[in-house]
Amino acid sequence: MADAIKDGDIIKVHYTGRLKDGEEFDSTRDRDPMIFVVGVGQVVKGFDQAVLGMSAGEKKTIHLAPELAYGVQQPENLLEFPLAGMPHLQSMKVGMQLKLPLQGGRAVSAKVVEVTEEVIRLDANHPLAGKTLTFDLEIVETGLDPARLYAEAVEGKQ
Repeated sequence: MADAIKDGDIIKVHYTGRLKDGEEFDSTRDRDPMIFVVGVGQVVKGFDQAVLGMSAGEKKTIHLAPELAYGVQQPENLLEFPLAGMPHLQSMKVGMQLKLPLQGGRAVSAKVVEVTEEVIRLDANHPLAGKTLTFDLEIVETGLDPARLYAEAVEGKQ
């Protein structure tokens, strides 16, 4: 029997993610499987927890509450800015995405949710925040060697 996945393992997994209504929001089925280190926060918490104990070739369907996925909607991530003195923002349309700069050179994405004559309102929550998600998982490979992955990545760029 193959070794069970544990924290710190590097694995390859295929997945398909769906919303509660069945709408697919992401899948690796038409591309290479995702590679990640289990238990270090590279994926949402519920995904990390779900692969623990699984083995190569195993499949599973999981349902994640918002708290184990992208979190709940945070009211403090709903932002409002006055348009006075910022004419460049007046051309923004509902649904557009903006990058808001943070300290340290990082940025956060925000979606325009309302534009009036006086203000622009943005939602900086993750697009999947507050949603229950379903993932179909298939463990492709476990126990990957970091040196081999690096060598394959370097070879692939030549």
